[in-house]
Order: sequence, then C-alpha cells, then structure tokens
Amino acid sequence: MTDQEILSSYVGSFVDELVRSGVKHAVVSPGSRSTPLAMMMAEHPLLNVWMHVDERSAGFFALGMAKSHHEPVALLCSSGTAGANYYPAVIEAAQSNVPLIVLTADRPHELRDNGAPQAIDQIKLFGDYTKWFMEMAIPSSSLTRYIRTAASRAVAVSSNVPAGPVHLNFPFRDPLTPDLSYSGLFSEGRDDHQPWVQATDYTRVLDDDAVARYLEKLAYKKGIIVVGPQESEELAEPLYALAEALGYPVLADSLSKCRHMNSSNLIEGYDAFLRGEVDSSLYPDVILRFGAMPVSKAYTLFVNKVESPLHIVVDEDGWRDPTLSSSDMPNVSPVEFVKSLLRASQQLERCETQWLKAWKELNEVTLNLLREDLGAEGLFEGHVFRELGRLIEKDDLLFVGNSMPIRDLENFFLPEGPRPTIMGNRGANGIDGIISTALGASTDYSYGVLVIGDLSFYHDMNGLLLAKLYEINLTIVVVNNDGGGIFSFLPQREEEKHFEQLFGTPLGLDYEHTAALYGGSFKRIGNWEEFSIAFEKSKKHKGLSIIEVPTNRDENLMLHRKLFSKISHETAKVLNHDLHN
Repeated sequence: MTDQEILSSYVGSFVDELVRSGVKHAVVSPGSRSTPLAMMMAEHPLLNVWMHVDERSAGFFALGMAKSHHEPVALLCSSGTAGANYYPAVIEAAQSNVPLIVLTADRPHELRDNGAPQAIDQIKLFGDYTKWFMEMAIPSSSLTRYIRTAASRAVAVSSNVPAGPVHLNFPFRDPLTPDLSYSGLFSEGRDDHQPWVQATDYTRVLDDDAVARYLEKLAYKKGIIVVGPQESEELAEPLYALAEALGYPVLADSLSKCRHMNSSNLIEGYDAFLRGEVDSSLYPDVILRFGAMPVSKAYTLFVNKVESPLHIVVDEDGWRDPTLSSSDMPNVSPVEFVKSLLRASQQLERCETQWLKAWKELNEVTLNLLREDLGAEGLFEGHVFRELGRLIEKDDLLFVGNSMPIRDLENFFLPEGPRPTIMGNRGANGIDGIISTALGASTDYSYGVLVIGDLSFYHDMNGLLLAKLYEINLTIVVVNNDGGGIFSFLPQREEEKHFEQLFGTPLGLDYEHTAALYGGSFKRIGNWEEFSIAFEKSKKHKGLSIIEVPTNRDENLMLHRKLFSKISHETAKVLNHDLHN
C-alpha cells in the first residue's frame, strides 16, 4: 500500500467506526493538519458535517448539539492553538456531563518541541476535564483493529454515565490528502454495519433491604424533594407520585425537566419566598435532592441554615454538593431509586399534613404576586419571561443565558399551558459561548428562542455566523442594560467610586449593526405590545432574528427589590398564621 492508501484506510476506518457507534454529527473547523479527518468526515454518507471557522464558537455549537440530541458529537480542529480554543466548551461539557468527542490534529513526533510552526504541547491539553485522553498512533496498514476500537471506546466513554468529553490527539505526517477513490475506505468493519465493540452502560439499582431502609427514613417526616438541573425526561412522573405518597413538596428548578407536571405538590415560587426571613418552623427534617444544585441562591442559603437534617443526594452525574451537608449519596440511577421507593410506598397511609399545606399556601401567595403586572413601570427585565410564557409554544426550545436571565426565568416564567424544552449552560455558569450553544441546540428544533444579556451577546457574536450559514431558526432576545446587570444585585454596587469601570462595564454598542452583518432581522422595542408583535413576526422569519429590550439597571434593581420585599412580607403572614397554630 502507498502512504496515501494507508492514510485513507486508517482515517476512513476511524470515521466509519464513529458512525457505526452512534455519531451522527461532526463540527469541523478548517485547517491543514486536520485534512485527513475533515475530508473523510465530509465523504462519509451517514455523517452530517457542520463547518465553523471559529474554534471557540464551534466547541460550544457542538456542545449545544450534544445537549439537544442527547448523543455524542465529534469536534475537529487543526494543530496549534486551535484546540486551545475548545477549552471553555470542554470545561462546560465536563461540568454539565455532555458527551463530546474532541479530535485535535497534531504534528508528528519529530516536529514537536523544535520550533516547527503550529506545534504546541497537545498531550492532555484539557487536563482533567476529559474523561479519557489518547495519543493516537501514526497511521499504519496493520492498525485497523486498533483504530476502530479507539473510535468505539471514545463513543462509549463519552456517553456512559456520567457523560462527558473525551480527547483523541492525531499526529499526521505528509501527505495529508487521503485518496477518496480508495476502495477500502469504509469497508473493513464488522458485518451488518455493527460497531467494532458493543459497549453498553448499566443501570444501578437498590436491593430490597436498601429500599426498605430509605423508606423508613423518609416516611411520615417533614421533608422536601428538590430537583436541580438534570436531563432525564423519565424522572418527573414517578417523582411526583412519590412526593404525593410521602406528603412532600417538590422544589423543582427551571432546568430540572420536572416543572411541567400538573401537580399540587409543585412549588414553583420557592426561590422568591425563601429570599426573606424564613421561620425555622419551615426547616425540613429530610431533604431528598436529585440532580445538580438548583440555580437558586436563596435555596442554598436556606439549606445552610437547616441544622443536621437527613440530606439524601441522588445524582448519578457526579459528587455535587457545594453545601457539604449531604448525609447519604446512594450510587444509583435516580429514576430507578424513585421507582423502587414508589413501589414500596404503596403501604403508606396518605394524608395532607399541615406541613405540606403551608408550603402550598406560601407558593400560591408567591405566584399571585409574581404574576402581578409591573409592565406599567417600564421595561422590567423579569417581564420578558412573563411575555414568553404567553407567546412561546410547547414544541419550541427556550435557551437561557446566565447571570440575570436564568434567575428571572426561575421566578417569572410561569406559563398557564404546556412548557417548551428549557436549556442553559449551568456546568461552569459562564457567559461565554451561549449563542453558539443555543444555535447548536436549535438544530434539533424547528424554532428556538434565546434570552441573553448584552455582555453575553457581545462575548459570542462570532457564533451568529452559524445562523447565517445554516439558516437556523433562532430568535435572540437581548436584554440590554448596557453592562453587567447582575453586579447591581451584589455588594459591589455600594462602592460607587469604581463600580461602573470595574463591574458595570457599559459597552454602548448598537446591535442593529450586528443583525445586518449576519443577515438577521432586528427590532428594538419600546413597550411590551411592540415585543409581542416583534416576537410573532420573528417566528415567521427564516434564520436569525434579534429583539432588543433596552432596560435601566438601577430601575430594574429597584423593581426586583420592591417585588421580593412584598413577597417576603406577605409570606411571613402565612408562616405566622399556619405553622404556629
């Protein structure tokens, strides 16, 4: 075999095995050293290739696709600093358990550490943020089993619980162009297009004795069920059935996939009423938490006040307890844990306790206040989500940026009807890559909506190119308070002397020009009627639409404080009346 045929067979076997193992999408950035993989990916008939010239944005785009499709996505770049630009997305994938297969091309060993161009140390480039790293062998004609096993392993390791990124580094010598006419490109794998290695994950369950012990701990107690960000669509139904059997309220985060259930045990307003002075009579004896920690800081502060409760954390995606208050961490599938307890709980006598009634009444009072119309007082940022609660549809995607948008979502997105799929990047909680991630996630939906602050929007404007290239239908609602709005809610706000320079950071940018650059529509609204009209119009627009909501940071702070102060006052009356009688 010629060198070109060896290269073609080796790389073709790897790409083919990725596909056989379940990879359907590859995000590729152009470069010379990655030519063999890029050309073979484009040649494979069952692999969808998405091109993006900006590696940093490409990494988040792949992340969004993997989050939305619930399957690994391949990510390819050339050698040098190209791979370093993936680092933020790799960190987010690791922190939020998203399967990514990161492929970096590299110089061969003889061109490393001697001044060759585009050569940096790429060995374990992402440190401990990948589940698995492998330095691949130089292409050889005798490595078919090796290369196909590596591809199967990469898919399996990235997918198996807890999911996450893997990194394979490919050194290539010249010539870099494969022979696409070579007869053995994709033909040396298992029969019937089977993967080289059939790798399956396993479901961890409790034995009967463990179920009985946990039920004894939970039954007839003052307890709460808490669900933070998690990805299982199967958890909600049995979880609410268990909550009703135990008489527990359910505090479900907006990203928990558990807020869509029509259950009276659902407590949506917990973040708002836990912000006030919470009477100790509301402290639980038992906390049963699933998934990551909720977004709510008020909940975190509440947990830190509760002294020595039984705190059971069921989270198969990692050891996630920043409060350091957990007493039990069963290594078990959350869905199977709930189903096992639910079956055993049939013996329990069911009644609604005063404990549960108080949580429900607090929730009702809070939700009524959160739904009060503040529209007359200007463009209040929380009202964005009230409007979206009316306008967005069940089959749409709602992606929410960090800092203030995710917090306003928690309190003000209260639709009466079915909810859309809601996503966010809550692994590292960063503001970078949000546009790209939302666009990647939107590839699985006919229509997506992103709510983002102006700084986050500026941070990832390069990502807008993907909407233009692939006509992805995304409406971006930019809440523009000309700076870092969340800092107005932090103690730094009281230090007037350097606040604007160091934290407010006003940019003064006109984002209408951005929309024109990337072929999108643009509307800056002045009232909520204009917002509604612009939103409905954007749903009919193919590709990118940008709606800017200009707000004032000081006014927004005042309205938030006014509303939450009122909630604290009214819910205190409920506590004083119900829990002390």
